[in-house]
Amino acid sequence: MKDPVRIHVEKDFEIGKVDERIFSSFAEHLGRCIYTGLYEPTHPLADEDGFRTDVLDLVRELGVSHIRYPGGNFLSGYDWRDGIGPKDQRPRRLDLAWKTIEPNQFGIDEFYDWCRKAGTKIMGGVNMGTGSPRDAAQLVEYCNFPGGTALSDLRRANGHKDPMDIRLWCIGNEMDGDWQICHLDAIDYGKKALEAAKMMKWTDDTIECVVCGSATATMPTFPEWDRQVLELTYENVDYLSMHRYYENEGNDTDFLASFKDMDSFISTLTATADYVKAYKRSKKTMYFSFDEWNVWYQHNQKPHPWMEAPELIEDRYSLLDALTFSGLGMTLINHADRIRIACLAQIVNVIAPILTERGGRVIRQTTYYPFKYLSLYSKGTALRPVVRTPKLETRYGDAEAVYTSAVYDEEGGFVTLFCLNIGKEEQLLDLDLNSFGRLKMVERIELSGDDLSAVNTFDQPDAVAPKQLPVDGKTDARFEAKIPGLSWNVLRFKVQ
Repeated sequence: MKDPVRIHVEKDFEIGKVDERIFSSFAEHLGRCIYTGLYEPTHPLADEDGFRTDVLDLVRELGVSHIRYPGGNFLSGYDWRDGIGPKDQRPRRLDLAWKTIEPNQFGIDEFYDWCRKAGTKIMGGVNMGTGSPRDAAQLVEYCNFPGGTALSDLRRANGHKDPMDIRLWCIGNEMDGDWQICHLDAIDYGKKALEAAKMMKWTDDTIECVVCGSATATMPTFPEWDRQVLELTYENVDYLSMHRYYENEGNDTDFLASFKDMDSFISTLTATADYVKAYKRSKKTMYFSFDEWNVWYQHNQKPHPWMEAPELIEDRYSLLDALTFSGLGMTLINHADRIRIACLAQIVNVIAPILTERGGRVIRQTTYYPFKYLSLYSKGTALRPVVRTPKLETRYGDAEAVYTSAVYDEEGGFVTLFCLNIGKEEQLLDLDLNSFGRLKMVERIELSGDDLSAVNTFDQPDAVAPKQLPVDGKTDARFEAKIPGLSWNVLRFKVQ
């Protein structure tokens, strides 16, 4: 008989407090994310503002903290002034980033109203491509200054008497990518971002700023770009951004082990930022905003030139995708000491957990469920469990067959374990929770299935969904649980 997977959770082995902003998302003027996603005035379930109430319901259920807006690649060519004021006077523009038509019927005022209804906050973005530091500061003034200036009074005239109070801002997007409108090298971007951060904080000294890191870990500029940008901006910004996407390139085990690569990516940037801290003789620690992450099949991307709201980058996610996705979300928790913000890209239709029909139905994609339960049950402190598990050989090195995250909610008295089994074999878990005293298992959730390629469709919206399993209700400090191969599991305990 094979040995069980031994998981020892010690409440003093703290990683860090899990910031609620780790469970944020992203909405870009791309494809159908905004138009026929968030906003569709002709939809039978649209409210008085044109917002789809069926989408709002699912976003609220998802537990999203902040939503990054308005881009993305779109940001680097966007003039925020085009999206304010009377809608019949707003210009239609070419969006060069995605080669589509932008009607500008939805801008910062509409997004603010949408977020209030969705129960989420805004992570704003300023244009560092065609835009200037002055444009960035003026957007902050429009959104946050109480009144008595031309821009703050313009916001009031546009229907928002009170400030929007947007506290978190991205200074550009992926500026090391040559696909970016007005791409800059690290030195030029760093200088521009520094001036933007200064002017934005002079306008509102309560905001926090995120400076662009490398577009992805596979960029030839990584991590040198990050070092150079931080050396220029370190004392004036609050977070460094990270972006990373994963797709199945033909080996399911490699794909499931994507959490290993994400872990390495975070560790490399942590070392880079800490080098700059030492180089600058700074007392400040740089934290990270992983403001784009997801499973994304970029090889399937097909352009739809010069259309308004085309069906663009609408991946249909399988059970296998959801399992891989869960490991990525768990990795963010396992780096809660340095990851303070993370944005699932994106929120609806575009590589998203929510998918809509034009004028019709809405469904939860398979990835909806891991995000929902990670968001719901990760309140508290991330702990570093000691795990004895078999290893599997992957392209990223030996990966844990059972990958684990643990969160302790001391205030509520809950201990939650997230366990991803990337192997095909069932595993017996031997759980040692002695440091918490006596506990009772109160909930157990399993996401698994016989068909890894199964997806949710509009006709079969629950083809892939988590199962609530029975719990025995015993009170103890040690537990056993069997988890099937290729499954994601949530085990929740209440301290007695």
